[in-house]
Amino acid sequence: MRPRRIVEALLLAIGMVVAAWVLGQALLQFKQTDRSVEVKGLAEREVPADTAIWPVAFSEADNDLPKLYQALQEKNAKIAAFLQASGFKPDEISVSAPSITDRQAQDYGNAQLAERLRYSGKSTLTVYTRQVDRVREAMARLGELGKQGIALSPENYENRTQFLFTDLNALKPAMIEEATKNARISAEKFAKDSDSRLGKIRRANQGQFSIEDRDASTPYIKKVRVVSSVEYRLID
Repeated sequence: MRPRRIVEALLLAIGMVVAAWVLGQALLQFKQTDRSVEVKGLAEREVPADTAIWPVAFSEADNDLPKLYQALQEKNAKIAAFLQASGFKPDEISVSAPSITDRQAQDYGNAQLAERLRYSGKSTLTVYTRQVDRVREAMARLGELGKQGIALSPENYENRTQFLFTDLNALKPAMIEEATKNARISAEKFAKDSDSRLGKIRRANQGQFSIEDRDASTPYIKKVRVVSSVEYRLID
């Protein structure tokens, strides 16, 4: 009985060794055939802005509050007339409520207060339009308002002109296709350099679209950009 058990044990051990070898070879073959490459593809477009938000702001000061409000209303009317004469429709122009500051309340006890006008007011008219070229033309003629006694506030973060591109959905399909093609070109080059062939797509990520000014001098021209990531299988 003892020799028989020894033979059975040897056969079992040999079987386990063979099974482990077969499994190891299978795993090795799987790893060799599971090679892949991940590449990125870029697509860019330059497009003109299709929407403009243009704030036109000015300030006024007076010691008499009713007179200050009257001056603000009169100058608002002059600016609105200028904008309409420039080709903007009334529904493209909005007027915000004036912002009034009482300097005496803010600077109580200031010895220099007597030399300053007590009340200051700021008013802003905003043009929201798709007539981007008209905005640029009208901005170049703002000096006409200065001749009417209107001192416009310098442009800052609060009243900066914004040029926007809002029709991104019309560009998306073609740009995604282009980015994917560019990614495949890179993958094919890698496969060729590694003596492989390109297989099917294993995983793809469209990426985020970005819209930026082309440069600081031409904010009305936008650069649209997308980067797609694609992982391809490699075949020996």
